[in-house]
This record gives sequence, structure tokens and C-alpha cells, in this order.
Amino acid sequence: MRIALHTKVRADRIAEYEAAHREVPQELTAAIRAAGTTSWTIWRSGTDLFHVLECEDYAALLAELEQLPVNIAWQARMAELLDVIHDYSADGATAGLPVVWEL
Repeated sequence: MRIALHTKVRADRIAEYEAAHREVPQELTAAIRAAGTTSWTIWRSGTDLFHVLECEDYAALLAELEQLPVNIAWQARMAELLDVIHDYSADGATAGLPVVWEL
């Protein structure tokens, strides 16, 4: 399945956000892959962040990561950098952007 998300980085924290994503913990990326994700891309336009990910089951992915210490630490770090935070817990599994059009 393909999921699109929208978040916003704080204007004064863009450099930190981008730096953090150059150093995503290998343990976290391995866990994301193990939970069925085959790709995750984030684009930035100003402070707007657009995520597209391909995974087997988004709700299962979030449930798998929810209690993982490396993910908990990562989400705490992202909470310091983001204005609009997507709910990366099992409760946020339906928070993807709705499809308007596809070719």
C-alpha cells in the first residue's frame, strides 16, 4: 500500500531536521524495513514536508514501531523540530492524505 503524509518543520529548525535525516539510526531503518516498508521518501517545500511510503500494512507498521525504544527516542527528537506532527502511533494509522487523483 502507498501512504502520503504531510507534516511541517519549524522554520528555525529546518537545518536540524535535515541533519537528523542524514543520520537516521540504522536500528530504526532496519525496524521500519522489517515491519514491511519498502520505501519512504520525504520532500520539503519551505516548511512543508510531504512523505510517501510503500508498505505492506500501515497500521501494522505503526503498531510494530510504537513501543520500540529507538522509535520512541526518534519521535521525541522529531517533536522538537516539527510544527505539525503526524501521529506515528497505532492511533494515527488512518491519518494518511486522501487520494484525489491518480494517473
